[in-house]
Amino acid sequence: MSPYDPRTTTGIPTEPVGSLPRPQKLQDAYAGYDAGTVSKAELEALQDEAARDSIQRYEATGSPIVSDGEQRWSSFATYPITDTLAGTGLAPMLGPGGQYFAIFADGHPRQLPKIVRGPFRYSHYAAESLTKSLAVATKPMKQAVIAPSMLALLYPLKDEVPEYPREQFEEDLINETEKDIRMAFEAGAARVSIDFTEGRLATRADPRNPWTGAGLLPHFIELNNRVLDRFTAEERKNIGVHTCPGGDRDSVHSADVPYNNLLPSMFQMNAGYFLIQLKSERDKDPVYQSIAQHLRHDAAGVTQMAYVGVINPGNPRIESPEEVRDQLVRAANFIPKEQLGSTDDCGFSPFSIDEKPNHGSPDYAREVAFQKIASRIEGTKMAAEKLGVD
Repeated sequence: MSPYDPRTTTGIPTEPVGSLPRPQKLQDAYAGYDAGTVSKAELEALQDEAARDSIQRYEATGSPIVSDGEQRWSSFATYPITDTLAGTGLAPMLGPGGQYFAIFADGHPRQLPKIVRGPFRYSHYAAESLTKSLAVATKPMKQAVIAPSMLALLYPLKDEVPEYPREQFEEDLINETEKDIRMAFEAGAARVSIDFTEGRLATRADPRNPWTGAGLLPHFIELNNRVLDRFTAEERKNIGVHTCPGGDRDSVHSADVPYNNLLPSMFQMNAGYFLIQLKSERDKDPVYQSIAQHLRHDAAGVTQMAYVGVINPGNPRIESPEEVRDQLVRAANFIPKEQLGSTDDCGFSPFSIDEKPNHGSPDYAREVAFQKIASRIEGTKMAAEKLGVD
């Protein structure tokens, strides 16, 4: 695990969630790879080019810690099990036609594959991409990984997979998630955050998507804690959990769900820090209040940190540094400033094919993303100065 002090350059710590919009030419290459008109070597060359550009431009924002923007991934959720969203390179124990992960507010769905036999194993680990990216970066890097609670949805909601009971699948899943995190740290990640965007959706009960009404949130928390509890308190200081109401094609899947359906349970996970969507939340004060109430000073030996979202990736309007500063100062009225950080509401483009309709194009959305990140960095420094945080 790389030594990293998140307060070094900004006083109040700040960290990205993970993804960035892929350039249009990379999105076209993913589609061409599925169609058989682009080779794997050609796709990988464009992935590497986009990852290198992401890191260099991230570092130019002044960010103390950077990400490669997940340019080599099919999505934040499916990178371990398939090469593309269309299913090219799908892991051999999986088949098409699984549950919907989510149905977004604009009506479009995202569907998962499903387990057809055991044992469950990752085909790819986050460290594989991270290792390539670390060779380019000059600043510390963070790595996002997918939560076991998300991949638990690969198993049918009610049916049993022949000769592969759910309990064995979940044990295999926990082992693979732990391995994913450990490999990322061993590769050189300074921080690892677990994407838990299904948490808020788990309390929605959407009749079009049966798992959301199955009362799974307590089980999701249990699964994630089974992974977290395999790490020491010192390790968990650098393991975070990210929550947001989704982000795809500039739409969301659970922003209408009361946040307090999730937050009291979420902080029962023994993570060291939380990346929490908040910029796009209409009524922020009750959420700050709930965070302050449930954020723990002792989560199995770790004092938890709350990184509140101050940037809305779904809106092309660029937040000013002053706007970021004022939101953090307001949040400090509720959340102790020594437990406060800043982040973006969500990854800027969690899926590799993302048209970004509010922005007009993925390339423009990419330009906007770096300007927003620069505002987050500068505004966080300004808030730290105003709050007297060294």
